[in-house]
Amino acid sequence: MAEPSISIAQHYHQRTKYDPQTLTGRGLDFDRQPSPYKDYKLGGQIDLKAHLKEHSPLDESNQWSRLSRLLYCSYGLTGMIPYPGNPIYLRAAPSAGGLYPAEVYLVCREDAFLPAGLYNYQASTHSLLQFWESNVWSALQEACLWHPALEHTPIALVMTAVFFRSAWRYEDRAYRRIFLDSGHLLGNIELAASLNDYRSHLIGGFVDRQVNQLLYLDEQQEGAIAVVGLADLLEVEQNLPQLPTALASPVQADYPDLVDGELLGYCHQATQIEASEAAYTTVTPPPAVADKYNFPFCLKVPVQTLPIDWQPNLEGLEATLLRRRSTRRYTGAEISLDQLFALLDFTYHPEHYVDQGLEGNPDYFDLSLIETFVAVSGVTGLEEGCYYYAPQANELRQIRFKNFRQELHYLCLQQDLGRDAAAVVFHTADLTPAIARYGDRAYRYLHMDAGHLGQRLNLAAIHLSLGVSGIGGFFDDQVNEVLGIPVDEAALYITTLGDPADGN
Repeated sequence: MAEPSISIAQHYHQRTKYDPQTLTGRGLDFDRQPSPYKDYKLGGQIDLKAHLKEHSPLDESNQWSRLSRLLYCSYGLTGMIPYPGNPIYLRAAPSAGGLYPAEVYLVCREDAFLPAGLYNYQASTHSLLQFWESNVWSALQEACLWHPALEHTPIALVMTAVFFRSAWRYEDRAYRRIFLDSGHLLGNIELAASLNDYRSHLIGGFVDRQVNQLLYLDEQQEGAIAVVGLADLLEVEQNLPQLPTALASPVQADYPDLVDGELLGYCHQATQIEASEAAYTTVTPPPAVADKYNFPFCLKVPVQTLPIDWQPNLEGLEATLLRRRSTRRYTGAEISLDQLFALLDFTYHPEHYVDQGLEGNPDYFDLSLIETFVAVSGVTGLEEGCYYYAPQANELRQIRFKNFRQELHYLCLQQDLGRDAAAVVFHTADLTPAIARYGDRAYRYLHMDAGHLGQRLNLAAIHLSLGVSGIGGFFDDQVNEVLGIPVDEAALYITTLGDPADGN
């Protein structure tokens, strides 16, 4: 049996670490590569392409236009890489390996402009497929433990993960990438909602089995991972305060010996919530906490910058959502300190963008659990080395003095992106307090929050004509060595930034 003092989430994290002594490559069976699209044999289809054009706010069809644009800017097809006989279609949200494990469903109540029922967003055709026509809203409310957002919103998005889409390539470690990818999508939904006069209300605590059954999912293949209540800001009664987002699951320390290939499925089952375990009525927002690391006598660099100008009506943001691409190569040239400051400002200080029409306090699960470090290799006006970013003080605190290009190249599995980037951002978290607060379900929340932050970095970088690429595969323990942080701090995600060799 497993060590009783270690929960299943901690066990999973340890088991799925990449180590240079044990990591070996394996061939992929392309005959088994899963499709990134879900196919329904029955159902009524609603084409959304015609609604991408703008309508007058007084026009009844404006509701269709706003929903169409929100879905397209969040997860629509925005590009294509030609391959003979098998082109790869790219979406607004990035995904490791272009595998797109997330599915997006809509649940509509009777007073929505859509007929009540269940819908799947078909990204390949930018359409909605209604596969169940019935009022199921009360069932969603019950499954979400009567979350207050669902009392007032007529539409909810439900994100699910089709596990094998990622596990086909990344095996058990795919569970990490699934939630990072889902965080990218949540970041897009948050921003696309503001573009279209919605406010997204994130719901991470729900009775998994009830939501899965509501959507008629095969739970061995697919599972719900987040619900988003979509509030219409043009309706006064839907202008809601910030609401709780997360509930705890149990901590499971008694689990069987799991062989490779069983970890992902078992961990997902172990992080589920049962109906009697939690209620939103008892939840309080996480407490405000001071920045974790404050080293004496270290160099402290205040982050001083003007907000990024997203142009009138946020036109620059919409264009960036649709043209975002992951950089494949950097030149190794420096970026400016002003650019780095602007990236951090947009990612960590959304309150600076309220005047431009963006949500000033968007929903995350618990950012107090996420730490941010920046390895600087080539930023004009900033000494090389590793820095801790303190979001409350809004300053960079230097913790190590060295050029780490060689080490970054190595820990990023010898990808040139790590070596040639001007700056590399790391998101980390201490799993012990996270699990103490949210149970093993914290593992989901941490990776979705890291992906959400990573997506804001993505979009800011593209808008500033920088290159950017997220990395979910790295030598975990070597990250801690380079950053000089305790082994208890778990590396969640890496985002590389630099001068793109492939243009932007």
